[in-house]
Amino acid sequence: MASDTTTGDERLKRVSLMARLMKRPELGAVAGLVLVTLFFLITADRVMFSLSGIINFMTPAAQLGILAIGAALLMIGGEFDLSVGSMVAFAGLIFGTAVTVLGLPLILAIPLTLVIAALVGVTNAQIVSRTGLPSFIVTLAFLFILRGLSLVGLKWATGGSTQMRGIREAVAGDPLVSLFSGDAFQGLFNWLASMGMIDRFSSGLPKVTGIPVSILWFALIAVLATWVLMRTPVGNWIFAAGGDATAAKNSGVPVAKVKMGLFMLTAGCAALVAIITVLDSGSTDARRGFQKEFEAIIAAVIGGCLLTGGYGSAIGAFFGAIIFGMVLIGLTYTQIDQDWYLVFLGGMLLIAVLFNNVIRKRVTGER
Repeated sequence: MASDTTTGDERLKRVSLMARLMKRPELGAVAGLVLVTLFFLITADRVMFSLSGIINFMTPAAQLGILAIGAALLMIGGEFDLSVGSMVAFAGLIFGTAVTVLGLPLILAIPLTLVIAALVGVTNAQIVSRTGLPSFIVTLAFLFILRGLSLVGLKWATGGSTQMRGIREAVAGDPLVSLFSGDAFQGLFNWLASMGMIDRFSSGLPKVTGIPVSILWFALIAVLATWVLMRTPVGNWIFAAGGDATAAKNSGVPVAKVKMGLFMLTAGCAALVAIITVLDSGSTDARRGFQKEFEAIIAAVIGGCLLTGGYGSAIGAFFGAIIFGMVLIGLTYTQIDQDWYLVFLGGMLLIAVLFNNVIRKRVTGER
């Protein structure tokens, strides 16, 4: 007699929509974004959610988000990089020196900056791999090394100052500037203003001249990272390397190469942020990127990344960074003291870790 079909293979059982959603790493970030949005809809000036207000909080969110997505992929791969904030300052030094002191065009200065950043990432990966030291400790050391090199290097390049100016003038007229600085789609926004579809001044010019290029880079990197994680063998390798490196290695996954690539990617993301912010401001200084490593990791954790590796989401880090930008700028539209932002950082980290721990137990079946 055939066995009862109701007790068939559990793999064929239907999984409810709610159960599938609960297993998604970005669920917490989406829920947090909804709650933060509702909070500011109630407490903030309505200008915050106008087009100009959205651009205002999306700009810092984009800069942090580029770092957070790189940090998220590295955390999924089972490692940390606490040096990304200092890398922003160090890459800013390299880039600024290349265009002002050496007089290099952007077509050479940008690849040079990215290559040097990648080499630092390789160094971090090699030390972690060859010594067995935790990446937390190795990159903590590089946090101080890179910050110190930024201070010393800027004083050398400027004759004693920790700030380098004149970068905007040095790159004036370079055709690559518009790819890393300023606003995109200005013609479209002028047309929208002329048609009365967006806010404009009495002169007819739009109040928002375009979308900052940093936001476009942010969105592009989020899409590419999500595609790699979800649709490519490399994504499977990243999850495997972070979940159980030994088992992954025994299964043929090139764990060392995967982690090296992730360290290089994280450093490259920091260098990209440096290039964008230096070109936008026209200067660089030794404090650039200060404490951004912690904000990037918190955004990644809010986005669903486990501190133990093997689980997380690039799109979750995307939403986590938007939450940060919304709170940082949103407080200026309220009567709330902006120093509450620091309380928010700590609170969101604690809540995210607790929430992710519950999700991990659901996914793994632990008790």
